[in-house]
Amino acid sequence: MKTIALIVAGGSGTRYGAQMPKQFLELKGKPILMRTIQIFEQALKGLGHEIVVTLPAGQFAQWQTLCREQAFDVPHRVVPGGETRWHSVKNALDSIGDIADVDVIAVHDGVRPLAGTDLINRVLDAARRDGAAIPVVPLNDSVRQVDIDVSHALDRSMLRAVQTPQAFDARLLLEAYHHPFEPTFTDDASVVERAGHDVTLVEGDPQNLKITRPMDLALAEYLLSNA
Repeated sequence: MKTIALIVAGGSGTRYGAQMPKQFLELKGKPILMRTIQIFEQALKGLGHEIVVTLPAGQFAQWQTLCREQAFDVPHRVVPGGETRWHSVKNALDSIGDIADVDVIAVHDGVRPLAGTDLINRVLDAARRDGAAIPVVPLNDSVRQVDIDVSHALDRSMLRAVQTPQAFDARLLLEAYHHPFEPTFTDDASVVERAGHDVTLVEGDPQNLKITRPMDLALAEYLLSNA
């Protein structure tokens, strides 16, 4: 059976403040997206697998140029992203075709380049066992729920921050994405839950950063230098 890693990279760099999409920014001499693809190639080595990357259609040429300049030869397939993350994942799923030989599909943020092999395997193993699994980490900060001008404290011990990769039985994920888009969908787990399936939580990794701001990139560089 084959595992598919679906890497979603749809950033424009606007929120980051960069002149190029943040997935193309260099992390220790290599574009972030290349590092993300490489971690899945390493984690899935020896297994039947395919890596599918979603990018805005307008970024295809830039990505091809970067791959050529970096002599990046990790096998992967690029498909056009969509208006939202949900639409990007849906496009990628629609591009897969026959899933008879696919057991698990893992969906990962293109700008999380520090997910370790142990984390990826934990999530994949739980998905194979339970059908759906996501990595989570405890919250360090106090949190409050805001309702217009009123707020109240929440018990952070009952809350978790959600990471990727999120992994699912292939048929379960495809079934969930047959349901229409809803604005409340924040990740793949929310799509699967909306379709009536439970999701297993597994231990995440605090170093599994999502790079959204310059300080995140600086921290990622530090962590790589001290790995």
